[in-house]
Amino acid sequence: MNKLSKLAFIAAIAAFAASASAQSVSLSQQTSTDNWANGSQEYVWTNGSNELCWRSTSWTPTTANPKCDGALVVQATETPPVVPKITSQKVTYQADALFDFDKSELKANGKVELDTLVQKVRGLNLEVIVATGHTDKLGKEHYNDQLSMKRAQAVKNYLASQGVDANRIYTEAKGKRNPVVTDCHQKKRKDLIACLAPNRRVEIEVVGTVTEQANQPAY
Repeated sequence: MNKLSKLAFIAAIAAFAASASAQSVSLSQQTSTDNWANGSQEYVWTNGSNELCWRSTSWTPTTANPKCDGALVVQATETPPVVPKITSQKVTYQADALFDFDKSELKANGKVELDTLVQKVRGLNLEVIVATGHTDKLGKEHYNDQLSMKRAQAVKNYLASQGVDANRIYTEAKGKRNPVVTDCHQKKRKDLIACLAPNRRVEIEVVGTVTEQANQPAY
């Protein structure tokens, strides 16, 4: 090769090296890579438009520099979004289980009944609780309205004393207007009171949300 040809060849190599280093990307810290790297192993050579990395003959997607084209990309596992699930439940307590007849003070056994409800409420993001008092048909309507309200209020006060937010508890009084049984016509008052027992009740409706992952199986 004459001197002029040698100079042209050296100039071409220099131009290629300058172009490649100008369009290079940092070499990954992986132990080996089958993309061409510079002598100090700091950069991978790319083409002039910085789109493609030069590859050796043993190149595979798994041995490619992760910053280069064609490299195997490990897909991140997506965490299912957390969504709230609305739940609503109505629980009916017989008044005789919570109160003595014609009374509005909670019995000890009644408090135990409500403690179970409190535990369930604590597992919710509580929206609202509605306590509705009902009586039987015995007595005047105004009296029964007052009694049913006092009983609903007694339930509210107890739930609040156990840590349930009182601002989310509402009370209603239905008195004797929504009976469950209507065919009680016993002559003896004791028997009539026993027959009318299902009408004496406190209905408690709880509305709230529970947080669970999307696509989580229901149990």
